[in-house]
Amino acid sequence: MKARLYFTIPAAALIAVGVGRAQAQRVVSPEQRIERLESQLRQVQRQVFPRGQPAATAGFSDEPAATQSSVRTLNDRLNGLERQISDLVRQSEENGHRLTVIQAELAKMRSDQDDRIGALERAAAAAQIPATGVTTNTISSPAITTTAIAPPPKVVATVPGATVAASDANDPAEIAYDEGYQLWRTGKYDAAITSLRAFSSAFPKHRRKSWADNLVGRSLLDKGEPRAAAEALLANYRSNPKGERAADSLYYLGQALMQLKQPAQACKAYSELEDVYGSSMRAELKRLLPAAKSEASCS
Repeated sequence: MKARLYFTIPAAALIAVGVGRAQAQRVVSPEQRIERLESQLRQVQRQVFPRGQPAATAGFSDEPAATQSSVRTLNDRLNGLERQISDLVRQSEENGHRLTVIQAELAKMRSDQDDRIGALERAAAAAQIPATGVTTNTISSPAITTTAIAPPPKVVATVPGATVAASDANDPAEIAYDEGYQLWRTGKYDAAITSLRAFSSAFPKHRRKSWADNLVGRSLLDKGEPRAAAEALLANYRSNPKGERAADSLYYLGQALMQLKQPAQACKAYSELEDVYGSSMRAELKRLLPAAKSEASCS
């Protein structure tokens, strides 16, 4: 009896293995795999225990405890995945709404910026300043010839820069900018313009570029070329409205337009200065602006 028992166990195991290899060639669901394993286990039990399940196996049933635990675990994992997917869908919808709001705000900002720059371009066009995208039918003021413009007095304002600080003594960009600034400060405007433009070309990403381009416009203004000055100052503001001297360029654009006998256009530049920069303007510009507006008879 014992010999038969020992022989039957490996035979049943071989049968189970053969069946498993044959069915492994097909794709089956977890439930089908569990049912197959239970069926095979029952076949083995019938061969090993032909007289029924012994007391030691009383814990087994058609749905073994281990299988029930596995199913619960799978259900918990599925529930967790469903919750995660639900959270992801909700977050995606919320992010989509936020993105829509941000895009709308950006579009409004772009529209406002385009309107302001358009007003300045029209002011520049009225003063015969080349401005991309402005058509001739937007020009309402008559053209002014250069012979009608008297040589302008030097603009009185504070110094827009300073010598290189000790901490920047070894910075080639700071040194290059300071060379142009010193030339401007001493009245060597042509040399200053050449030096400052060379600086902007060599260091196009440096924070001082806004300073240098603004100082080019001021040099042209100081040497009696208000049209070229207005063009340079407007270009500095348009190319980098967040630059550290963009606000200065708007102020001195107004000064250039005044020298071109265009007070109404100068008022537009001063209005743009107040609208865009407001309380963030440098104290010196705040001090100069009221007198400039009064001179232009701005409302």
